[in-house]
Amino acid sequence: MTRPASLAAAAVVAALALSACGGGATDPGAAPAPAVPAAEAGGPLDLTGVCPAKVVLQQDWQPEAEHGSMYALVGSDHTIDSGAKSVSGSLVAQGMDTGVDVEVRPGGPNVGFQPVPALMHLDDTIVLGAVTTDAAISGAAEQPTVAVASQMTVSPQILMWDPASHQGATTIRQVAAQGVPVVTSGDIIPALLESQGIMQKSQSDTSYEGTPARFVSDPTILQQGFATAEPYVYQNEIAEWGRPVGFEPLAKYGFSVYPEALAVRADKLEQLRPCLQKLVPIMQRSQLDYLKNPAPTNRLIVELVEAYQTGWSYSAGVADFSAKAQVEQGFVTNDPASGVFGQFDPARMQQIVSTFGPILQAQGTISTVPDPSSLYTNEFIDPSIKMEGP
Repeated sequence: MTRPASLAAAAVVAALALSACGGGATDPGAAPAPAVPAAEAGGPLDLTGVCPAKVVLQQDWQPEAEHGSMYALVGSDHTIDSGAKSVSGSLVAQGMDTGVDVEVRPGGPNVGFQPVPALMHLDDTIVLGAVTTDAAISGAAEQPTVAVASQMTVSPQILMWDPASHQGATTIRQVAAQGVPVVTSGDIIPALLESQGIMQKSQSDTSYEGTPARFVSDPTILQQGFATAEPYVYQNEIAEWGRPVGFEPLAKYGFSVYPEALAVRADKLEQLRPCLQKLVPIMQRSQLDYLKNPAPTNRLIVELVEAYQTGWSYSAGVADFSAKAQVEQGFVTNDPASGVFGQFDPARMQQIVSTFGPILQAQGTISTVPDPSSLYTNEFIDPSIKMEGP
């Protein structure tokens, strides 16, 4: 599920006074970037001749630590286009220059809130897009995509509450049973919880816009958020709140989508196959390398947020919190079924489609539930890439 306007760390009270990277490029007076060794010709990190000269990666929201694997590939020779809202530079993987460039584009308000599958079908220069499984189901008929690697294994989507207003409550079920409004940005989450008898339809309020005002003024509600952002932001960056929130991941209630999985256009899979054979393992490794050392990439992410000047606020503090939470709270793990990082579980994909297909069909979003096998492939996954244990 893509994030709504101003979700997650945008929940700070006021936008920071941001400075542009004027004219769309970095400071021309800056010191030259250090040289990066070239990948071995023809080796697994050499993308010349098999990938486009510029590998365009499309995210589904503003720059944030959850997208670290993409931004971690951007070399130190990068330039920032503050007008087009993109960053580009040499594609550097595992400390080696792959011989091609990379461009990372944010989503959300930067693209008029268009879903990534729609963007990929409008612009065929996009090689990989971040497509959460429910978005893939929604677009399967008109804008089909095929996921080629998972980056976050478990969705960090949460519902959160005020512990003081719901003393002793430790679960969504307990808070929802009190009949309070469940405030979300769309109707997928309420429909999922209603189907399990956790909430009543009358409790659904889909007016959430990502700001903290409603939660601060009415702390009895359940509100949508992300475990990798809101708990930190509300406690540390919202002066009107300034204390912990209670929360529980929606994954415990069947919200089992693969968040922001890397996908290609279905009709470009054959054309991109030689590229994907090398690029997908690079993406697998990039996520793991980022999480081992997130600080350099987080600095770039914060720099991009400041340069793009969209009103989105994202601090170094929340970026650091997010990178840690992704690992410590179990949102980024090896695939439990295979033990391989980035691999899709066929049984889970079947369950996702069985759960969300009928919901989307009932809501009129889709007319036909797609075949789960059409939404993903493990063909390009390197099974030797695994997340190390603690």
